[in-house]
Amino acid sequence: MFESWFSQADAVLLARFQFAFTIAFHIIFPAFTIGLASYLAVLEGLFLKTRNPVYQKLYRYWLKIFAVAFGMGVVSGIVMSYQFGTNWSVFSDKAGPVIGPLMGYEVLTAFFLEAGFLGVMLFGMNKVGERLHYFATLMVAVGTAISAFWILSVNSWMQTPAGFTMNEQGQYVVTSWLEAIFNPSFPYRLAHMLLAAYLTTAFVVGAVGAWHLLKDKSSQAARKMFSMAMWMALIVAPLQVFVGDLHGLNTQEHQPAKVAAMEGHFKSEAQAPLYLFGLPNEETAEVDYAIKIPGLASLILKHDIDATVTGLDAFPRDEWPPVPIVFWSFRIMVGIGVLMVLIGLWSGYLRLRNQLYESRTIHRAALLMGPLGFVAVIAGWIVTEVGRQPWVIYGLLRTSDAASPIDAVGVGASLIAFIVVYFLVFGAGTVYIIRKMAGRPEHTDIPEYARVPMAAERLYHEED
Repeated sequence: MFESWFSQADAVLLARFQFAFTIAFHIIFPAFTIGLASYLAVLEGLFLKTRNPVYQKLYRYWLKIFAVAFGMGVVSGIVMSYQFGTNWSVFSDKAGPVIGPLMGYEVLTAFFLEAGFLGVMLFGMNKVGERLHYFATLMVAVGTAISAFWILSVNSWMQTPAGFTMNEQGQYVVTSWLEAIFNPSFPYRLAHMLLAAYLTTAFVVGAVGAWHLLKDKSSQAARKMFSMAMWMALIVAPLQVFVGDLHGLNTQEHQPAKVAAMEGHFKSEAQAPLYLFGLPNEETAEVDYAIKIPGLASLILKHDIDATVTGLDAFPRDEWPPVPIVFWSFRIMVGIGVLMVLIGLWSGYLRLRNQLYESRTIHRAALLMGPLGFVAVIAGWIVTEVGRQPWVIYGLLRTSDAASPIDAVGVGASLIAFIVVYFLVFGAGTVYIIRKMAGRPEHTDIPEYARVPMAAERLYHEED
């Protein structure tokens, strides 16, 4: 059956789609758990400082969700490492001396740190002291950030390789680990991804808080969730815009073809327009039905409205990335980012008017925004990875030359298996998480050994 389906298919294209499918599932879980681990650390720290039982209940509430999301992130990530060997053996052979140690450092630092303290964080509340338990939570949060550090270093090296040379076997070997790790695009990618993770988590927390406020606007736990999330939106979303601009300028310097595809610029020109919308046509090298603002792209990319912006005509046609995919993915990411900024500003205005918990309109808007952080993360990943094509290591190794000598039927069969298993397993996990989110935080069980004094409990219930 599989032979008839895939006998005429392109094995490399199937391998690329398989990796894209598995990483699209995987990336949403680290993006969530990086932010959620830090949120849990903030909640526990605030509880220890204030003894406000609301923070304690919220910590217990989100801890169960974190445990499930963390587990799904680990499991979905293991699969990708095997694909390096099965589908991308040429890449593994050539880049292994660089990529292998960097990924090994993630295991030795982030994974070991998380493994050492995750059990204490999840099950140690009745077995260790409060400060030690808080330290475990902090270490898990730090571990998730360290994991992002190494993974982003690996990916950034593939985007802007540095600190290497080629040996006699045709492999890329490191000449300077500092230059390889802290390659030109790494600081910008790391900052952009960490802020994206924090914003994604903030809008999930905000959506859950909004859901419970719509059901009971007097809920102290829902108010606290929503308030904390909206503070993040107000502060971090504009900061992400600033970091994104710096990242874009760095990409313009090191990967101008990617930026040209993002902006829909087929031709190099001064006073380049910013295309808000349109249909990029690779055959005619034009943007059909374009809605554009003259000169704005030059101002954004060069900070000079009269500057010349490099277009795709400066590169051979076989080095163009798929323009429509990159163009629209970029606009989805930016559009969601703009909505996040607007929600943050809106919440700040309502907070000043003491209407943050009364306005059902912003609660409904925040509820709709809940999943959009994940959409923005996936769209940003598509811009990054598809925009790098046709290179797997930018300017050095083409994707078509990096694949294993694989059979399309075998790749296609495993792809179908991945699709079925991922939707069943991770679909079930996602449904479970959503059901946990639908439960009221006030109903979260707090063990007797972890309870705050009864006077504080009574005060909490009186306020609620």
